[in-house]
Amino acid sequence: MRQLRLAKDAMDRDWADPDLDLDAVAAHAGYSRYHFIRAFKAAYGETPGQYLTHRRIERAEDLLRTANLTVTEICHLVGFSSVGTFSARFKAWTGLNPSEYRTKHVDRGAALIPGCYAMLWAGGFRPGPGARDRNSGEAP
Repeated sequence: MRQLRLAKDAMDRDWADPDLDLDAVAAHAGYSRYHFIRAFKAAYGETPGQYLTHRRIERAEDLLRTANLTVTEICHLVGFSSVGTFSARFKAWTGLNPSEYRTKHVDRGAALIPGCYAMLWAGGFRPGPGARDRNSGEAP
């Protein structure tokens, strides 16, 4: 059980990484990929993929309620690479598509966190290749 908790902790820590690899998570537990899936489901009641999807959807719900970001931005921030997959999974989990969820849960007149702050806090701004070599254009 300790090894499964280590793997679950790794998923809890890196849930937003779209490249989160099941093989690497299984390696945290010291299991093969297929044995890990069976053991995780027996211990937690859902597969690692379902668990990770639920974590991402929960975070998306929070962002939809509080941040002034588009559905596409939220989709990518929480680790989905496809807006269609994100919307389908979100609707299956909540019963509403992301736009309907936002409309239902955001109070009228409530100020949302500006998207730039939410992106900065969530790690959505990632430097591109060679970003360290660039400066702001000021003279050295």
